[in-house]
Amino acid sequence: MVSKEYKRDSSLREKFQLLRSITNSHADSETSILEDASKYIKNLEHKVENINNETTSEQYFCDPTDPMVTVDTLEKGFMIKIMSGKNEPGMLVCVLEAFEDLGLEVVEARVSCTDSFSLHAIGISNNDDGESMDAEAVKQAVAVAVRTCSDSHDPRE
Repeated sequence: MVSKEYKRDSSLREKFQLLRSITNSHADSETSILEDASKYIKNLEHKVENINNETTSEQYFCDPTDPMVTVDTLEKGFMIKIMSGKNEPGMLVCVLEAFEDLGLEVVEARVSCTDSFSLHAIGISNNDDGESMDAEAVKQAVAVAVRTCSDSHDPRE
């Protein structure tokens, strides 16, 4: 009988230690560990909610007539984000051709082309001439490519 209780208590202590380590708790008592775990879970829920809100605002508040293009400079290239409320046929091709014209090699990309168009890409310069590109020039060239593609597929024509 003592053996079963000892195993149960030992197992419970191990589980509390695991919970303590996962939640980065420095508490000693089981009650405090549970309180820290509860705070940790609430913090995770808050982070998930923020991510969901961010994604929702990107999807639903994007003006279909004016695509949003942002370019951030990275150590060896650029993070390029394009959001458009509508997806035109050939939009991805237009964007990739703009990258090629700029001398950017896409090393990583995430694209969604269902109802809207979304692209997050990392591009690095494959120009060997040492010429430096600036983020604003990349942004302008990509924005022109997106608008040109949209204009060339205007249903009113």
